[in-house]
Amino acid sequence: MEWRQVNLKYKKIVEVPRPFIKWVGGKRQLIPQLSQYFPDKFNTYIEPFVGGGAIFFYLLPQKSVLMDINPELINTYQVIKHKVEELIESLRQHKNNKDYFYEIRSWDRNPSRFRTLDKVERASRAIFLNKTCYNGLFRVNKKNQFNTPFGRYKNPTICDELNLRAVSIALTDAKIQLGDFSESINNAKSGDFVYMDCPYHPVSDTANFTSYTMDDFGIGEQKRLHRVYSELDKKGCTVLLSNSYTPFILDLYKDYVINIVHANRAVNCDPSKRGKVREVLISNKK
Repeated sequence: MEWRQVNLKYKKIVEVPRPFIKWVGGKRQLIPQLSQYFPDKFNTYIEPFVGGGAIFFYLLPQKSVLMDINPELINTYQVIKHKVEELIESLRQHKNNKDYFYEIRSWDRNPSRFRTLDKVERASRAIFLNKTCYNGLFRVNKKNQFNTPFGRYKNPTICDELNLRAVSIALTDAKIQLGDFSESINNAKSGDFVYMDCPYHPVSDTANFTSYTMDDFGIGEQKRLHRVYSELDKKGCTVLLSNSYTPFILDLYKDYVINIVHANRAVNCDPSKRGKVREVLISNKK
């Protein structure tokens, strides 16, 4: 049975499809809070910062555009959509071993070696590193090299065959696009639903997360994102944006509806700073 054929009640009970990759800041646990702000009806669902795709897998929309600027992430989505069985076979070959982990991680430090990888091998590497690295932290340095250390998990699920096949079906009609969030303006039309889960504005000088891509997402990018948000609003889209609860963000989006949600923050070098934190969900609809 294809997942698009199941009824809504059944879809909420089953566990698959679900995000195939761990993603810091993923919204799966926040769906009960966020879903009350989702539109009842929309044409195309657009997500410019798709990450783990938790909202997409919750909605399972008939039409969607999934975007991200991270080339390894987008390649992995495309491989799952088109070559899931080849990917599963490749993932079966990996092993949860520290020396093996650092060998696989080192491939992007050798450009000539990395260029020899085909799309399936790149996707397999991305999932393997994500499932076995520290805290599922997908992070690269300024040279675009994956730099998260080994995670020391006893028995991580590197190859979740059932879920990968379900994800492949869910992606059948999705448009998967590598690109900047500003390109969402070109994809969007009146009546579409756009959800933006951008890199968060830091709540303190020490809270700034080292990037998912080699490009930083500072104040200038937050302001550019605000301009894109405003353009989507003018187009007649329903637009929701998640971000941190900071004076800068509250002032930047003061002309829109700001809702407060509470999230569990698990990634912090100081254990005392983990736990419930306030975030904002910004809506252009009252």
